Amino acid sequence: MDAVAPAGSVEFVRLVALACHDLRTPLATVNGFAKTLLRGEVSDDRREQFVGLIEAAGDQLSDLLDLLSLAARIEGGTYEPALREVHTLELATGDDPSVTATGVGEVVAVDEPAIRRSLSSLASAARRHGEVERVTWTVSGRELNLAPVTAAAAKVVTAEEPKDLGALVARLAIEHAGGSLALDGETLHVRL
Repeated sequence: MDAVAPAGSVEFVRLVALACHDLRTPLATVNGFAKTLLRGEVSDDRREQFVGLIEAAGDQLSDLLDLLSLAARIEGGTYEPALREVHTLELATGDDPSVTATGVGEVVAVDEPAIRRSLSSLASAARRHGEVERVTWTVSGRELNLAPVTAAAAKVVTAEEPKDLGALVARLAIEHAGGSLALDGETLHVRL
């Protein structure tokens, strides 16, 4: 395992800067719609829509804070994964309908929430930064292959360019668990 990055390290500073950037958008959504609702200039139909947007932004804030907490525990050397046996195909299957998973996996002992969130974050980064509608995990035992990872998304998904907090934390979590990430063409190979 690599040495823990000190609080002043370049990697830690990038992580904090990226987290601050990613937290601004949902926080601005909550503040903007809450202020609009407080002014009382909104119809009942719009009020319900605005409350839904506030709720979604609150969920996004919670997810980002969970990622940041995981990264801080890993970087600080206090992360104690709660290992659980789970099937790799199950880990790759998420709630996002634009991400599919196929193949034949196997049972691995991992911190399920951290690894599931990591795989979901990698797929989301590949879609968002690669500007593709759908991505697929192809599972073969302990290896999960994500495609397509376009040239536009490659450095973001592999965390070489820290532009996506989820992808950066995914790399930290997977490597901390003894796994690896490698890009080959438009396929990201994740080994657990």
